[in-house]
Amino acid sequence: MKKIALALILSVATFFLANLGFNTQHSILISLIVLLVTMWTNEALPLGVVSLLPIILFPSFDILSTNETASNYSKSIIFLFIGGFLIAIATQKINLHKFISNKLLSLFSNTPRGVIYSLAITSALLSSLISNTTTALLLIPIAMFLTSDSKLKVRLVLAIAYGASIGGIITPIGTPPNLILLGFMEQNSIEAISFVNWIVLTAPLAIIMLFIIPFVLSLGTSNMTFDNSLEHKEKLNSEQKRLLYILGSLVLLLVVNSKIEPYYSGLGLNEKAILLGYGLLMFVPKIGFITWEDSKKIPYEIIFLFGAGFSIATAFSSTGLANVIANNLLSLSNLPIILLILLVASLVTFTTEITSNTALISIALPIIYSLGQVANIDSNIILFVATICASYAFMLPIATPPNAIAMSSGAVKVKDMAKYGLLFNILGILSITFIALIYWQNYL
Repeated sequence: MKKIALALILSVATFFLANLGFNTQHSILISLIVLLVTMWTNEALPLGVVSLLPIILFPSFDILSTNETASNYSKSIIFLFIGGFLIAIATQKINLHKFISNKLLSLFSNTPRGVIYSLAITSALLSSLISNTTTALLLIPIAMFLTSDSKLKVRLVLAIAYGASIGGIITPIGTPPNLILLGFMEQNSIEAISFVNWIVLTAPLAIIMLFIIPFVLSLGTSNMTFDNSLEHKEKLNSEQKRLLYILGSLVLLLVVNSKIEPYYSGLGLNEKAILLGYGLLMFVPKIGFITWEDSKKIPYEIIFLFGAGFSIATAFSSTGLANVIANNLLSLSNLPIILLILLVASLVTFTTEITSNTALISIALPIIYSLGQVANIDSNIILFVATICASYAFMLPIATPPNAIAMSSGAVKVKDMAKYGLLFNILGILSITFIALIYWQNYL
């Protein structure tokens, strides 16, 4: 009860503070978000319970109707997660993850630091080609079985989740915000960034982050150990081979389906349908590996968590709070460019923590474009900064899909993610600002 009381006190205090600069409805919305984030962080109630509260709170305080709120819990992207979870359950059931674990350990240094680096780099490289969501879903089950040490397990799972977010920015197809930026640039007759140029722009930042984050995660791990049972080599059985072929076809299909504008338009298939289809394939007799009983292992609290994130994004838009924030931002357009970039990077990074990065960047790009024009600076720079920062939020599970999947593993608590994530958010903001000023400003 003390944790719930703390969340309520912070929420009420936030309402009175917010009311000094916002109208009553906006102040209520901000205070409700503080209530939800506090209870997610201090685990006052189970994760799934807190995530369902918007369905009650938003209509009660006249933020959104019940139907408007509840519809956010059935967004199409949720079915992508369900498909991915089913594949992960199948992978664990037939112990394919253990075989892959052995291969990873044989390729890289068999030390905690070596494996943390290897998992983060592997995750980043895969995320640059396929969905960072898919990458996290495929790799996190592997990390879960590398060790029985709960503290080391947290580091390994976070290395994969954060590596997926880092790698997602390397190519235009790595994460949805990247594609939203390219679409916005085309819509506003801004010369688009080519596929190769995008990689040239983002590679230095990704390298910096892939050095810093695994290094920090590996601090204090020298006495932690891996399970000896994973060290002996095993051969694939027929079931494992079949699933490996299925996963290989999934990765190939996702890569072939991805757009590489203007060189390749992709197959045009819906990625959500592909993942759900492969997930349902796991039930087909003589092809799949699981029964309906196995589906009970799906972490539904994470699905509810994303519904809450979508609801918050909808509330920001429908109440006009996003527009109010935009107008307040425009009043800061006379700031020096370094402070302006720091402001945009910080605002997008920390706002993404409590809402969908896809929804946020859709709202933020028009605001930031106007800010660049008023400030009389190249809008491309701060548009690019905002887009990258939308993927570089590491504190809360609703910030990015890899964060949510890390939470669904059961190895990571919100307080663990918040502790590391706050530091990595700050390091990310500083790194992006540095790269933007010395590199992107001359290149874009």
